[in-house]
Amino acid sequence: MKNKFRIQNSEFRIKEKGQALITLLFFVLISLTITTGAIIIIIANSISVSKYQEGTMAYYAAESGVENALLRLLRDPTYLGETLSVGGTTVAIAITGANPKVVIATSSGNFKRTVQAQMNYNSGYYTFSNWKEL
Repeated sequence: MKNKFRIQNSEFRIKEKGQALITLLFFVLISLTITTGAIIIIIANSISVSKYQEGTMAYYAAESGVENALLRLLRDPTYLGETLSVGGTTVAIAITGANPKVVIATSSGNFKRTVQAQMNYNSGYYTFSNWKEL
């Protein structure tokens, strides 16, 4: 009787070792899936933040173009616009109208942003109004 019990006990232990390997593989697979998902989310967020920052920089470049144009109009009322290089982007400035003068600055690069402002002349003073993004 003792031999039968030992044989059954050793067979049971062999089955336990195989189950442990399957369980280990299962947990490794789950860990890999979770890690891969987390890495994909991190990469997607990184790309999104990068694109948002590029768009913001394009907007600030267009605003710089408007500020430059308003300053030049104060110095020279016949100024009609130009093309500038601001922070790695190109800003095209156009001026239309007489009073009020409308300044439109468009930055182009990876993103295209346009800002518009008006300049009014009254009694020797200039006032700026309607500053907005188009």
